[in-house]
Amino acid sequence: MALTKIDLVGLVQEEIGLTKKECVASVDSLFEIMKEDLIQGIPVKISGFGKWTIMNKHARKGRNPKTGKSITIDARKVVSFKASNVLRKALSE
Repeated sequence: MALTKIDLVGLVQEEIGLTKKECVASVDSLFEIMKEDLIQGIPVKISGFGKWTIMNKHARKGRNPKTGKSITIDARKVVSFKASNVLRKALSE
């Protein structure tokens, strides 16, 4: 089961003791700040957790698996996440 935004809001509410409305606003603000920085090309780094960066993928040739026909996959930007050493160590234990 995945951790959803609602789950995250509930956990923040339990931990800090703010109202649900305040927790929703805090989580929304955090995600908005992260999104705006990534849009501007600024990496988002959270110490002990990891780093999000924007990567440019070049246009490339591909194949439609249904028809087998060759297609061109357009260039695009994708979000890349690299876990910190602390998180990697915790996950391997």
